[in-house]
Amino acid sequence: MIHLNNITKYYPVKGGRKYIFKNVTLALPTGKNLGILGRNGAGKSTFLRILGGIDFPNSGHIDAAVRFSWPLGLSSGFQGSLTGRDNAKFICQLYNKSNRETQEALAFIEDFAELGKYFTMPIKTYSNGMRARLAFAVSMAFDFDCYLIDELLSVGDVFFRKKSTQALNNLRSGRNIFLASHSMPVLRQMCDAGVLLNNGQLTFYEDINEAVSTYENL
Repeated sequence: MIHLNNITKYYPVKGGRKYIFKNVTLALPTGKNLGILGRNGAGKSTFLRILGGIDFPNSGHIDAAVRFSWPLGLSSGFQGSLTGRDNAKFICQLYNKSNRETQEALAFIEDFAELGKYFTMPIKTYSNGMRARLAFAVSMAFDFDCYLIDELLSVGDVFFRKKSTQALNNLRSGRNIFLASHSMPVLRQMCDAGVLLNNGQLTFYEDINEAVSTYENL
């Protein structure tokens, strides 16, 4: 299980605080593909960043015996002045891949991302779609228990979206995904259960269809 223990997350704003979560305690089952639903600004990306260890709650803590990926989305944290290849190589070093493993990962990433000459060009020259393709390809080169995906399946051309969806379908046989998306058909296709973020609270639904129906009726 993934246990959220009295989680509170806020950001300072003029005149006070903007709460994303407030005193949230919730148990989420492992072994589920989870859809993350909520209106713009509800906290979907923040929730994924906290799970992935990129951000932290102001109080409370999370207990989870699973390895989360970093959140895969357009705000991928790449260094813009470095090439796609150098960014990927740096991530391999952070995860202590050997030289052989790094070279294998770079070859896989270059092939999967389909960036051509841009793979050896600075990230700042990339479009949003190209960044997303690189982020997705890098993530597929690492082995996680659960992949955190933030709207990533809605970008790129139709061929790359199909390729990415197939890669995730292949992963789902032994891994899980937590997917934040505004596309209800994608959530229904990819996820089993759902979490709805609304007014600072998270509600878990065993059935993704129930989560979608509740969200659509907010």
